[in-house]
Amino acid sequence: MTVETQLQQSFAFVKEKIHFQPEIALILGSGLGTFGDKIEAVETLSYADIPSFPVSTVAGHAGRFIFGYCDGVPVVVMQGRVHMYEGYTPQEAVLPIRLMCMLGAKVLFLTNAAGGIQAGMKAGEFMLITDQISSFVPSPLRGANLDALGVRFPDMSEIYSQRLRKIIRKVAVNADIPLKEGVYVQTAGPAYESPAEIRMFRLLGADAVGMSTAIEAIAARHCGMEICGVSCISNLAAGISPHPLTHEEVKEAGDQAAPQFEKLVRQAITEIHQALQ
Repeated sequence: MTVETQLQQSFAFVKEKIHFQPEIALILGSGLGTFGDKIEAVETLSYADIPSFPVSTVAGHAGRFIFGYCDGVPVVVMQGRVHMYEGYTPQEAVLPIRLMCMLGAKVLFLTNAAGGIQAGMKAGEFMLITDQISSFVPSPLRGANLDALGVRFPDMSEIYSQRLRKIIRKVAVNADIPLKEGVYVQTAGPAYESPAEIRMFRLLGADAVGMSTAIEAIAARHCGMEICGVSCISNLAAGISPHPLTHEEVKEAGDQAAPQFEKLVRQAITEIHQALQ
């Protein structure tokens, strides 16, 4: 089955089941999934119920779409994303992004749990993503181009919208939430990176590392969405951290940071909505 056929089958099913048009799409990273339970849900849909759709298998990821309102703003929330390390191709991993775009979402708000590379970072801090490095994973745009979504060779000179970054900075200052900024690098996973790899990433200019997000941003940029992203620094990366890395540590840091994260995201969504009008 081609990527285009998968996407069309999924879209046809969701359009029949869901009668809600979102304005902003939000992806919740590890440890941050409970935010989805705090919006005014209108409709929900499990990934497992959608034909030809990838299913999230990571512990702590609910694996469903929530359609509803965040302080009056129409949103679609991915409560759990899908990753390449679960066995999916890059094209399958970004199918949800393309689907949300086709459903009407104009903005993609990405969140993730990431390992901190930037000097001085601490677990529990937030980093506004200013740019990304995706060279270590295959592009989700490989293969036949989906002309209905975007051009064959999309520009990536401003993946993360300067306009949206300015809004998030302002929200963070007003809410007294410390916010670092930096470049995110995606690896394929599921193994954590080696200390030598972290040293290489630092030399390349990366400030945080994770196993998602970059290919999602590429797919969103391809189909014309405006993108912003915030990483929750869940741990210091290998060689910087004084102890071995575990998924439990990542989730625990996300849970502890959740109240501030939710405050930042909620207020940013309101401000972004106003900017779109």
